[in-house]
Amino acid sequence: MVLGQLALWSKIANEASCGSPRWIGKSLSCVCIKRKGAYERICMNLTPVQEERLQRLRHRMKVYFDPSRRDHQEALKALWHATYPDQELQGLISEQWKDMGWQGRDPSTDFRGAGFISLENLLFFAKTFSASFQRLLKKQCGNRATWEYPFAVAGVNITFMIMQMLDLQSTKPRTFVRAVFIQMLSEDEWAFDLLYCVAFVVMDKQWLDKNASYMDFNEILKSTRTQLERELLLDDVMRIEDMPSYSLLC
Repeated sequence: MVLGQLALWSKIANEASCGSPRWIGKSLSCVCIKRKGAYERICMNLTPVQEERLQRLRHRMKVYFDPSRRDHQEALKALWHATYPDQELQGLISEQWKDMGWQGRDPSTDFRGAGFISLENLLFFAKTFSASFQRLLKKQCGNRATWEYPFAVAGVNITFMIMQMLDLQSTKPRTFVRAVFIQMLSEDEWAFDLLYCVAFVVMDKQWLDKNASYMDFNEILKSTRTQLERELLLDDVMRIEDMPSYSLLC
């Protein structure tokens, strides 16, 4: 059995605002959200740094995984070595990949939904928060279901979910969450990858808290998105590191 097709969610979580956003022509000028006990205006006129980093992130999101590209092959090998440093990889197509939670012998077929950035996210997680990565990979905590979620494929789904949540490819800013994230991006170019790591540990915690099984995965992913949106809009959350769930990483 494999995870179902990546789900799209069109419903945006309810977010606190100080009235309707002010529109100029066809583009959003400024939005207001409650921060530090007061209303703070976040403007959509991007700074040069924000524009540059947003364009780079958008470019990453558009790159498909290409198994014929040498750099993509090397990234896949790097993921293996970061995950199993003491095991030699037999090949880019191998039964070994199933141990990481890919659907079959060739993990390249699982990147179609989210592209190369989903591999970059997994690799970033493995290298930056290796203890958390290994804990989730090996399902070390809690009372686990007999029918568990496949780790690597779940990671691809999480990347896709965050891409949908942030809505960074659209030309019209439509959510406060997107505005807040772009502010964070100007502080840290790796904000997307850090948010991915937070999302993964949040998803796993909800999985355990709700005693979920394989067929519950899409609902758990949806509730994970809701929690991320809520935390991103909290007072005093100015960086990914300020999110309460960031403390779950180790």
